[in-house]
Amino acid sequence: MNEYRAFYRDRRVMITGGLGFIGSSLAHQLVSLGARVLIVDSLIPEYGGNLFNIAGIEDRVRVNVADVRQQSTMNYLVRDQDVIFNLAGQVSHIDSMQDPYTDLEINCRAQLFILEACRRNNPHVKVVFAGTRQVYGHPESLPVTEQHLVKPADVNGINKAAGEYYHLLYNNVFGIRACSLRLTNVYGPRQLIKHNRQGFIAWFIRLALEDREIQIYGDGMQLRDFVYVDDAADAFLRAGASDAANGQVFNVGGLEPISHRDLVELLISTAGTGRYRFVEWPPEKKAIDIGSFYADSSRIRRTLGWQPVVPLAEGFARTLEYYRAHMHHYVPAADAPVTTL
Repeated sequence: MNEYRAFYRDRRVMITGGLGFIGSSLAHQLVSLGARVLIVDSLIPEYGGNLFNIAGIEDRVRVNVADVRQQSTMNYLVRDQDVIFNLAGQVSHIDSMQDPYTDLEINCRAQLFILEACRRNNPHVKVVFAGTRQVYGHPESLPVTEQHLVKPADVNGINKAAGEYYHLLYNNVFGIRACSLRLTNVYGPRQLIKHNRQGFIAWFIRLALEDREIQIYGDGMQLRDFVYVDDAADAFLRAGASDAANGQVFNVGGLEPISHRDLVELLISTAGTGRYRFVEWPPEKKAIDIGSFYADSSRIRRTLGWQPVVPLAEGFARTLEYYRAHMHHYVPAADAPVTTL
């Protein structure tokens, strides 16, 4: 069962977006497996890249600060790599609606740069793309399987879908072995929490830690599933080591769905701090909200043997412990709440 982990010993592995949340968690696991890891990250301030994310392994990885939108750089970096975990992306749905051109450049055009670099300089590489459940848009039925129609509800979803389809095309036509993992709501240590534009779960975690109010939109009964970051990283490892994944898309979902209301109550109970109230939906967020969503992950379980193992309560406990120890590396001092005695 652990053959896929042994696969990475002495393998050359590149992680785009490797100083970000999932990428750095993946880097930690790869280092422990004996891989030779190259991290590529643009360190754009508003995105998730953070050098502290590789604390403890910084002397066992190589870091190249580069932007995946630079074709000549990608041509050079992909050479001699055995596996590329392609996690570089713009993940904010709100930002994609406010600045669709940047989202297009990073999530669509840059993906073509990476794949062309592979086709021309390293056609034998394996590429695993970080896709998203956002490509499905408003679900027609639950749980959502990979057969569900792709009909994104925002610019980010459209561009991520295009990036995903480029990977599948290059697998099917050019022989660049590639697959895509459609991630649901991933959470855990090393996630960006300095602002609230990259998913609500990380922001809720910060508010709970700071004993602040969490605002739940609507009645809080919308359902979501959540994946602890170590479980998500394990899905990448399995996909990168198996040719059975080639040309496939896989949902990577949580153990079971939970309502926003119950999620927040569990978070506050675990943290021992924080409070919440219900508020009306902001119009700009309501317009792109997809309602209840949870994924059917049976395909990746059948094909690669993956399934989530970390319960939400345990994942919250690990995450809260991490940020209590390292909050100053993730929240600038000027942004921290002022407390008085």
